[in-house]
Amino acid sequence: MRTVVWRPVLIVAAIAAVVHLAVALRYGWHRDEFYFVISGQHPDFGYVDQPPLTPLLAALAGNLLVLRIMAIAAQVGCIVLTAMLAAELGGERKAQTLAAAVIAACPIFVGASLLFGTTVLDQVVWIGVFLTTARALRIGTVKPWLWPGVIAGLGLENKDTVAVLLAGIGVGLLLYRRDVLKTPGPWLAVGVALLIALPNIVWQAVHGWPQFAMASVLADRTGGTLGSLGQLLVLAFLQAGPPLVAVWVLGARELTKHRWLLVVVILAPVVFTLAGGKSYYPAPVLAVLFAAGAVRIGKLSKGWLTAVAVTAVVSLAVALPVLPPTIQTNLRAVDPEPMETYGWPEFVNQVKQVAQTLPPGTPIFTSNYGEAGALTVIGGLPNVYSGQNSYGDWGPPPGSAQTVLMVGGFTADQLRQGWQKVQTIAPITLPDGIKNDEILWHATIFRCDEPKAGWAQLWPKLRHLS
Repeated sequence: MRTVVWRPVLIVAAIAAVVHLAVALRYGWHRDEFYFVISGQHPDFGYVDQPPLTPLLAALAGNLLVLRIMAIAAQVGCIVLTAMLAAELGGERKAQTLAAAVIAACPIFVGASLLFGTTVLDQVVWIGVFLTTARALRIGTVKPWLWPGVIAGLGLENKDTVAVLLAGIGVGLLLYRRDVLKTPGPWLAVGVALLIALPNIVWQAVHGWPQFAMASVLADRTGGTLGSLGQLLVLAFLQAGPPLVAVWVLGARELTKHRWLLVVVILAPVVFTLAGGKSYYPAPVLAVLFAAGAVRIGKLSKGWLTAVAVTAVVSLAVALPVLPPTIQTNLRAVDPEPMETYGWPEFVNQVKQVAQTLPPGTPIFTSNYGEAGALTVIGGLPNVYSGQNSYGDWGPPPGSAQTVLMVGGFTADQLRQGWQKVQTIAPITLPDGIKNDEILWHATIFRCDEPKAGWAQLWPKLRHLS
């Protein structure tokens, strides 16, 4: 590998780590983190909405601090690997430092490291594959191709979007480095990646490829191709950080020297847009653009440092729980995720107070996995169920559905389709006008008695992907 100037790069990474760690526990759990932990406690080679790596790691972590440390470690990995990629593309000390600083400040990377999950791991995987593939191409021997294969294989066990990355690299090599495809190196990488990903591939095949059904649901939520295109434009300008747009524009120009990489940078957003994917799916290609842009700039002028500093301040204020929740709640339109880490203890306490008035063992059914996970992880309740995503696969409560505590974004009319008696007990509330998704979805606690059918008939109607 070309020389990496470690001192300034590690200083940038250390500053980012300290800042993230300082606010890591300021609010609390994110709904997705609950779901990852509970999924990992149901070990399998796959789930209807994700491969098994993130749930496994989350279950092993066991507590929120370790989860957040792993998320911060992934963010540090993105910073360091982007600097290394800048070095691989010919950047010297200042270019490497600028590349590291840009990633540390970029809103989409800062926001992803708010919580531990598939997204922050996906980012570090993509950058790792970019780096090791560029290195393997430069060295020109077979052995270095093992690294992109291993990293991509682990990435496929985390998120299926890595398949788009591999396809993009394949097209880029076919168009501009066809000579390399005549050597065993790239094929070794593909073979290793598929071998590592094989358990999840087999699981998907055996279970009828549920990830495709999940992808269809997500595409509908984004509004299909047009909706995804709109989100992509937001990514390019707002989530990348408006002051940093010039960096990735210059990076696109610099990548004309590395056209196989430029193909991936162009192809990945196009594929995700056509598929109706979420805006952050192609976000890792920004790391390539930022690394290349830093190489082209090649200096640390006052103007560039100011752009990075301004972007960093805005990113921290919007994407991390830095501000008081009474202020942060007003920034939901920009980034709702920080407020999704607030209010879960209050939610749990409200539900537990009602549950204590019911017969022991009364099942609690929630409208989504975040609610179910909070009641299990924070509340320690053993009889919590949901129909969302993999929770639906884990089955209904044992016995009959004579009395059930229903919690979440239901309406009384919906519940009367399954039970004769539906009592509205109380809405979920938060103080001082603070809003998270539970408040916006009008989450409510209901008591339901006298079912119109047993769980065997009710469960298929309660299951859903979202």
